[in-house]
Amino acid sequence: MVSRLRRSPLWFLFLLLPACGLLRGCVPDPLSDADFSALYATPPAPPEAALAVYHMGHSLVGHDMPVMLQALGGEGHLFHSQVGWGANMNEHWDLIVPVNGYAESNTHPQHRDPHEGLASGEYDAVVITEAVEIRDAIAYSDPVYFLREIAVAAWEANPDVRVYFYETWHVLDDPEGWLPRLDRDLEMYWENGILRRSLNYENVDKPIYVIPGGQVMAAMARALEAQGPVGPISHYSDLFYDNIHFNDYGAYLMALTHYAVLYGRSPVGLPSTLPKLDGTLSDDPGPEAARLMQETVWQVVTAYAPTGVRAAAQ
Repeated sequence: MVSRLRRSPLWFLFLLLPACGLLRGCVPDPLSDADFSALYATPPAPPEAALAVYHMGHSLVGHDMPVMLQALGGEGHLFHSQVGWGANMNEHWDLIVPVNGYAESNTHPQHRDPHEGLASGEYDAVVITEAVEIRDAIAYSDPVYFLREIAVAAWEANPDVRVYFYETWHVLDDPEGWLPRLDRDLEMYWENGILRRSLNYENVDKPIYVIPGGQVMAAMARALEAQGPVGPISHYSDLFYDNIHFNDYGAYLMALTHYAVLYGRSPVGLPSTLPKLDGTLSDDPGPEAARLMQETVWQVVTAYAPTGVRAAAQ
């Protein structure tokens, strides 16, 4: 996308430079390591009650995972969402850009328009993700600007709402290697390419927490490599029904990850089969695999400061 600033006369550029932090065409540098660490130095208190959550994204959010999370959150947990087919943040927020697959993806009763939903101030947590391929999203879809815009809109309607950035993954057959990319891409793209830059706008003074979905997937893959098959799961590909979309086992793993971050509690001991959007129960991974998933989630979530969760929060 061509920057608006590049089309401006040079004299006008100099007038705008002091306000660069508020302009879409001017992408800030990443927040410094020291400032980034300081932002997450003090974790927030775990919520004392069930949450109201808004999910915004695509098929790596899906329809079943938020329903599973609702079951884990217990009575009182509610959610709304808007998803699309590989939808970028700008599709959900920019009223000019259509959401790919909107009509087909949002027929469920929990759908709510994101502008209306966030303006209501009714949510305790807003979970946002970006489309993958993440490199293409950064190059063409202004995720730095839109993550800031969505977060600020949520905070303006409810100063107490917590905003979360859900890190996902890429195709299993990526030529650069699935695990090597997960190891590299968190810092290179999700943090330095998007999150740290969004946090460096002048009107952002709160943390945007991270739900490390890709890191949990990688940790689960390595746990399986280390100890061999567990229940019906012998390889990380058993968490997927194609080369990127999770099946019931993968959806369960992501529901556990969302639960651990949003509620700040260990998921160990939670049920291993949960309801899906159509009212059926998800495939049960069995007690051993469920336990491995739950322990892996908690290890990852508590080891990564931007989740806002520490082990002592159990």
